[in-house]
Amino acid sequence: MTRYVIHLPVTVADLDAAVRLARVVARTMSFLPQVDAQATTVAAEVEHAAAESAEAAGAVTGVEAVADPDVRHRVFCDRRLPSGRPCLLRPGHDGACSRRIGRRSC
Repeated sequence: MTRYVIHLPVTVADLDAAVRLARVVARTMSFLPQVDAQATTVAAEVEHAAAESAEAAGAVTGVEAVADPDVRHRVFCDRRLPSGRPCLLRPGHDGACSRRIGRRSC
């Protein structure tokens, strides 16, 4: 059986903002059984024209498009709780896995 993955490009200025937005979108859509929020990742978008011209010129400096679009950054921890449910914290978090995201104090 063939499955299809929906790629919905959403662009954000930096990696931290992209991860935050991806977490919000994934958690918001997780009520749908087709959504695997735990597998949510973020990758850089490279402007192909800038990358190709820089590569042709042999230049790497001054080109912001050096991020590798094939590198995907996970937005959720990939471990499971004893109950089998996924952890909702960030990858590499401190402490035990949890289904609750702690509140930040202002």
